[in-house]
Amino acid sequence: MSRAASAGRRTSRLAHVDSGPYAPPVPAGELSVTSADGAGLHVEVHGPEGAPPVVLAHGWTCSTAFWAAQIRELSVDHRVIAYDQRGHGRSPASPACSADALADDLVAVLEATLAADEKAVVVGHSMGGMTVMAAADRPAFREHAAAVLLCSTGSSRLVAESTVVPIRAGRLRTWLTRHVLGARAPLGPVTPLALRILKYGTMGPGSAPHMVEACARIVHACPRKVRHAWSQVLDLLDLDQGVRQLTAPTAVLVGTADRLTPPVHAHRLAAALPHNLGVTELPGLGHMTPVEAPELVSARIRELVSSYVQVREGA
Repeated sequence: MSRAASAGRRTSRLAHVDSGPYAPPVPAGELSVTSADGAGLHVEVHGPEGAPPVVLAHGWTCSTAFWAAQIRELSVDHRVIAYDQRGHGRSPASPACSADALADDLVAVLEATLAADEKAVVVGHSMGGMTVMAAADRPAFREHAAAVLLCSTGSSRLVAESTVVPIRAGRLRTWLTRHVLGARAPLGPVTPLALRILKYGTMGPGSAPHMVEACARIVHACPRKVRHAWSQVLDLLDLDQGVRQLTAPTAVLVGTADRLTPPVHAHRLAAALPHNLGVTELPGLGHMTPVEAPELVSARIRELVSSYVQVREGA
């Protein structure tokens, strides 16, 4: 084994916890999907073939490991498709960092993993939700998305409305937030101080230590250059038009203690969605809702599958 391959495997192991509810399950299959610009995407498929499909798009600085709890619960009777956003997890970094690139990637995954007439529930957390909004007008997305769940996300004004910096809203807070979220410094090892900082910025005050550690290990594994590059995209993001084009039945979920995408974003999304299924607020939870409330998020996904995904003949 080459030194590079060994390092790659070591990084993969350290990117997540290896026991407990947040240890990523072993997929039934893995594939590499090529996006429109040639970027490679790592894709995992879990669960029985022919079962109702669910597609999971993770957020900024995360990876497929972020969905471990949902994959473990849903893959018993669903076909769960999860992929690493470009530059994250096991998907190689690409110089193309944009909302359009995210949309291209999601469309490529849908076309590679679903049959021509197959529809899925598409779930996006944070930047994954923004990916869904960016893809909303793509014909392939509309053909394959039976329903959507947007978790802890927003379509614009992300930096201006973040409350990570605990001062009054205004130009100073926006400037400070931009520099905090866009910092180029490496995150370093997962130390007790790092866990406290991550918990404050991204999770609710009642988050259990094992939840915080699971998120920290995933976030700290994201390459520094990738983290910075995508922070610049999120800073300037405006997907308000994409929300208005998201015609699939769409549910929105947010934690009331979310500092990165506070509830104002969820309610703005709901007001603009053509087919709004309502906003679910989770009291006291932060930005990492699929990790902080795994059973509730999985249950909402199950409800959407039951309501909007038809079982294919012969499945």
